[in-house]
Amino acid sequence: MATLAHVLIATTPADGHVNPVLPIARHLTRRGHEVRWYTGQAYRDKVAEVGATHEPMHTAYDFGGLSKEEAFPAHAGLTGLASFRAGMEDIFYNTAPSQMKDLLEIIERFRVDVIVSDDMCYGACFAREHTGIPLAWVGNSIYILNSRDTAPLGYGLGPSSSRPGRLRNRLFTLAGDHLALRATRKRADEVRGETGLPRLGASVMENISRRPDLYLVGTVESFEFPRSDLFEGTHFVGPLDLPAADTAFEPPAWWDELHDGRQVVLVTQGTIANDAQRLLVPAIRALADLPVLVVVTTGNHPLDANTARSLPANARVERFVPYHRLLPHVDVMVTNGGFNGVNAALAHAVPLVVAGASEEKADVAARVRWAGVGIALGRRTLTPQRIRRAVGAVLADTRYRQAAARLREEYLGHDGPRRAAELIEGLIGTYDPAAQAPVTGGIQ
Repeated sequence: MATLAHVLIATTPADGHVNPVLPIARHLTRRGHEVRWYTGQAYRDKVAEVGATHEPMHTAYDFGGLSKEEAFPAHAGLTGLASFRAGMEDIFYNTAPSQMKDLLEIIERFRVDVIVSDDMCYGACFAREHTGIPLAWVGNSIYILNSRDTAPLGYGLGPSSSRPGRLRNRLFTLAGDHLALRATRKRADEVRGETGLPRLGASVMENISRRPDLYLVGTVESFEFPRSDLFEGTHFVGPLDLPAADTAFEPPAWWDELHDGRQVVLVTQGTIANDAQRLLVPAIRALADLPVLVVVTTGNHPLDANTARSLPANARVERFVPYHRLLPHVDVMVTNGGFNGVNAALAHAVPLVVAGASEEKADVAARVRWAGVGIALGRRTLTPQRIRRAVGAVLADTRYRQAAARLREEYLGHDGPRRAAELIEGLIGTYDPAAQAPVTGGIQ
């Protein structure tokens, strides 16, 4: 057991960034550490439930509880690299200086031995650079650091370590730095200047902050691209956002139909996306006359009235059904590529059809394709015909389920939250305030 410590958690106020850290925080508080958690007001109760003390966002923009379109209206309708650029700059870069100010104020009044943050809470990264307090990243999605063996994020490409492949990767990196993501790279330099930190001069995604002491990636190694230059602080700890069994679950009225002999197709676009016309509606139409049971989960955004009134006979629609209850009965998941949902499916050996169009979801889809656990539909407009063909192929070809089953065995060998807590404890005692050299420049 490590020395009892004071831990400061900092997370972007969004479900996908908060939820993976919850079980880690629970382990840390149960092991006797004092944990304070800086995040949005919408997560105050969740923070309290794991035994941590909530620290509100005073200066920073607290967009917790809002949809992306509500919090950032200019992002509505964006896909591909445009969505990627807007997300990086508005959600993560522009909010970081005020997050840093809040965190430095907390550090002034609360002794901190280690900082734990999601891997895109750059305000925490800046606070670490100013103070020297060790930092552990908790990955909320795929591995985000650059590598000579992979193309940069945003392109949805698979890995390649061959000479031509590394040339491709380098050209895409240069194209991103100087063309497609030039403005994003420039904005990162500007944000660092605003916080009194020197320019790093690295590529996009690497020029916003220095690397952490630990990088805890919430999946298994076989679901991530191989890299000869993997950051040495990286640990694949297994899934972090898999819920514990609940005893209060009340199944919907149609639940017994899961056992009537039909194959089950789960269609979901997670809790953030709210454009049902892109994935949910085409999928419902695509599967309407197949001899399958179609379970549709709409997240926080119900179907429009016209669609709800004209549902086919084989469709069952719910806002939410716990994955750990539903996935043992599912034969294929159709998804927009949300990282936690994909990991939940694979942890239950469920193969996938992925239509990733925004944020890093095309890159999640590329890993699904590379691992052989499903079909990636790409960013093109989804038609019922494309979805129907893909679902039919996954149901008919046992290789997809066999590949997913192999990954499930690897998932079963991990206790992600416990291992993450143990690794974080390894940073305790490594911080010496007296040895911290001041950062050049002042905070603007």
